[in-house]
Amino acid sequence: MEARAVAKYVRMSPRKARRVIDLIRGVGVDKALNVLHYTHKAAAQPIEKTLRSAVANMLTREEASNIDPESLMVKEAYVDQGFSLKRFRAASMGRAMRIKRPSCHITIVVAAMDDSPEKIKKRR
Repeated sequence: MEARAVAKYVRMSPRKARRVIDLIRGVGVDKALNVLHYTHKAAAQPIEKTLRSAVANMLTREEASNIDPESLMVKEAYVDQGFSLKRFRAASMGRAMRIKRPSCHITIVVAAMDDSPEKIKKRR
């Protein structure tokens, strides 16, 4: 069983957000929240918010009423490119320089951990 959360149109470069999201892919939710809380990157805050939303989505399902939040793991986590705001900045001699302000979409999927021995060996 899995649940997902998507944060769309986050005003941040997708390249910078991918550096942070790579830290939490495939780890337990409690460890991922600790990593995000102590990461000194601007992308950590919206990613942490999206992860908390995915956990809440999982726990509010009827089928998941007996799932322990500590037994959840980040199954998928990825960042897609959103639209870019295009602006102009005044330059010398009457010219205008283009400024692109990128945005991104953050998607996180959490699932219950399967504690079979084969899967634990693969995770290590």
